[in-house]
Amino acid sequence: MSPAFRLVLLAGAALCLPLASPVLAHAEDDQRAVVDSVLVTARPDPEDPPVVARARKRLAETPGAVAVISSEAYAGRYAVGLVEAVRDVPGVYAQRKFGEDARLSIRGSGIGNSSHNRGVLLAQDGVPLNEADGYGDFQLIDPLLARYTEVYKGGNALRFGGALLGGAVNLVTPTGRTAGADNLLRVEGGSFGTARVHGELARTFGDDDVFVGATLSNADGWRRQSDSSAARLSANLGHSFGQDREVRLYLSGADLRQQIAGSLTLAQALNDPTQAAAANLANNYGRNMRNARASLQTTWRLSDHTVFEGGVYGAWRDLDHPIFQVVDQESRNFGAFGRLDWTGQLGGREADLFAGLSYRIGDLDARQWVNLRGSHGAPTAFSRQNAQALDVFAEGRLFVTPRLALTAGGTYGTARRDYQSYPAAGAPSSFALTARRDYDWLAPRVGVLFQADPDSQVFANLTRSVEPPNFGAYSPSAAAGFAPVVPQQAWTGEVGARGRRGALAWDVALYRAQLRHELLSFVVDPAHPAATFNADKTVHQGLEAGLDWTITPRLRLRQTYGWSDFRFDGDAQYRNNRLPVVPEHLYRAELKYQHPAGWYLAPSVEWSPRGVLVDYQNRVRAPAYAVAGLSAGYTRDGVTLFVEARNLADKRYVSTVNPSVSADAATTAFWPGDGRSLFAGVSGKF
Repeated sequence: MSPAFRLVLLAGAALCLPLASPVLAHAEDDQRAVVDSVLVTARPDPEDPPVVARARKRLAETPGAVAVISSEAYAGRYAVGLVEAVRDVPGVYAQRKFGEDARLSIRGSGIGNSSHNRGVLLAQDGVPLNEADGYGDFQLIDPLLARYTEVYKGGNALRFGGALLGGAVNLVTPTGRTAGADNLLRVEGGSFGTARVHGELARTFGDDDVFVGATLSNADGWRRQSDSSAARLSANLGHSFGQDREVRLYLSGADLRQQIAGSLTLAQALNDPTQAAAANLANNYGRNMRNARASLQTTWRLSDHTVFEGGVYGAWRDLDHPIFQVVDQESRNFGAFGRLDWTGQLGGREADLFAGLSYRIGDLDARQWVNLRGSHGAPTAFSRQNAQALDVFAEGRLFVTPRLALTAGGTYGTARRDYQSYPAAGAPSSFALTARRDYDWLAPRVGVLFQADPDSQVFANLTRSVEPPNFGAYSPSAAAGFAPVVPQQAWTGEVGARGRRGALAWDVALYRAQLRHELLSFVVDPAHPAATFNADKTVHQGLEAGLDWTITPRLRLRQTYGWSDFRFDGDAQYRNNRLPVVPEHLYRAELKYQHPAGWYLAPSVEWSPRGVLVDYQNRVRAPAYAVAGLSAGYTRDGVTLFVEARNLADKRYVSTVNPSVSADAATTAFWPGDGRSLFAGVSGKF
């Protein structure tokens, strides 16, 4: 029996244990696990801050896989980017590539991308961080400026109006009323020239409140050509008009600079991983960005049964991105959203309903120049990219018994893509191209939610998802126009359970998605040299499992396991081959001891027992790996000291890969994981 198969059996047995053994319920309520990434139900964890506990209770109304991660979950480690915030959520594959750029995939979303985000809606305070065409950028995210993070997997993101395969991740910033302290100061430093300082101020003045948070960071990076620096600011001001009646203004901005070391061959990644790719070093590859965002939102109770939430927003982004050419972009995005939440009775039975819409419009000016070691050379291309999107959505829930609820709903969506390119000075006139695409779709959803007892739920749902191509997927050129890609579609079925019993808390879901026209990266023929084309039929299925065990009141074992079986389904070229990028098995565990005197010690491990495939022909696979870490800390009188050691054995391994059609030993698709490192920090609340 293979080690991977034994792991599946052990994980399944461990997760079934709390459901099959009621005798485990002997533990008292105050001995329950601290579960930052597992959704609890009727009774929130007593160690959660009230604002996080309320969010967990609200998400417990979803008949599907969701999670809430409080900022306390990663307060004791050097948390950079989205990866650190969501790494312990079952079923979320998040691996760092460089700096704050990451590989994010939920249920196989966006695995055809070589870079950036597709297939998951990234949002902050409900406002999309994605561009209007669906493109997403991880550099916009600072986990230190989130009070908590919500993860809605797959069709469970209907509340945001989207119908994406991966769902949505929403970072919720603190307010003057929900921040953990009136004042907070955090200073960190460590390996690879890393230094960071973060500060927060929160105040309330009667019906008014204000929050301001800022982060400054700098790092040399483990590899050559990986220096980074960032300055971020987030603020919001609110005024309350009474219970559930509030108006709030959100403001944020950032200045971000990041060099890019690039992917390597497998031999380079394993034998000399600190090197940079030759082209990246010679041409000073990087990604430098400035952005500003503003949003005005309101929550307003209209009656005892109805609450309105809505807002308007605007965002500006300026990108200087020297790669094979210097990509220079300026974009502006605007939008409005609104949602009505109703609770009451229907036919004498408890019921609730939400309905709303989300409208987004964006325009982007894109210029490209010859790359002269990171500086602008001669102009090569200029284009304007305009996108619009509208989602109208609703979902109702009816309790046919006091503990059994049926749900039904869906999304009607439209999208438009307008593209115009113009000859740059000195470029041939054949560069000119004008193209437009319009899409519309209906994505229904049905589900069932059963409250087995006050602390556990069972759920099931069936959801359709639709994802129109973004501008990057079109790969526009004068020779071939837009690539002939069509929207990706899928039907996803899901069953699962979450809850706690005694010393155990669990979150488990099984899903199967049948896709048509999955957006993947490969070349069909020389006449269409685009990076993205549609597959015929593919299947994504898997298991998402989290189990927390409070062994003693002071000792807790947290485990997450993901089984991801993504493959072609009778494809003419690739038959039933597996899809690359996401490992078939991935296991993480942390054993934390919390001493009554205020100090803790927590060893951890991440294990990929088989490594990941690189290409659609399944010729090359990255090696398996296991990486161990250790963190420790001490808290007293509002002051916390922590130290974190990563990759203790200095393991040389591949953290993630870029997909390709057919790989060999010379394919530069491998991103090496960081070597041994040590970080330390101190934070004070006062």
